[in-house]
Amino acid sequence: MANHPVTPARTEAFSDGVIAIIITIMVLELKIPHIDGWEGLRSILPILGVYALSFLFTSMYWVNHHAMIHRIPTVNHRILWTNLFFLFTLSLLPFFTGWVIEHRMSSFSAALYAVTLLVQALGFMSLRLAVNSLLAEQGELEPADHATRRKHVMSIALYLLAIPAAYLRPWISFLLAAVVTTLWVTPTFATRRRPS
Repeated sequence: MANHPVTPARTEAFSDGVIAIIITIMVLELKIPHIDGWEGLRSILPILGVYALSFLFTSMYWVNHHAMIHRIPTVNHRILWTNLFFLFTLSLLPFFTGWVIEHRMSSFSAALYAVTLLVQALGFMSLRLAVNSLLAEQGELEPADHATRRKHVMSIALYLLAIPAAYLRPWISFLLAAVVTTLWVTPTFATRRRPS
């Protein structure tokens, strides 16, 4: 790695490719209903809702990943591996989205979906911590980075609540997961470097 360092641009390009494949696989889970007309459309609205939620999560991670990687001038070994771990956790989303769709949002499938989202959040947080560690070494850590850490903690707490909530009412679990997307729609950190 010392002779052939991986640049942030290459890391981002690889990640973009993986995320694009994840989105493509998810859309393949959507099946045309056997019933025609409005009744058929109504029958798949919950499925479309789950797909939309998964798409939002993938998009949310893509936007924040892009903003985060653009802040670093180089990629170290820790960032490489935590990025791969995050992409692995995200690659599980199409499978568990399909599980929810196949089992019509059962309590177990909703709880399993929430566990998957929790694992992804932990994967992304591990990448964030690796990036923040590099930024701290370079004196580039900003106050907004501490606010982002609080958002990670809040997200994990909501996912932990969503797991048992799935057995109360599956829709509550999905609602809690949807709340997390509102936390991450806009990155909290500045993507511009501070003037030297």
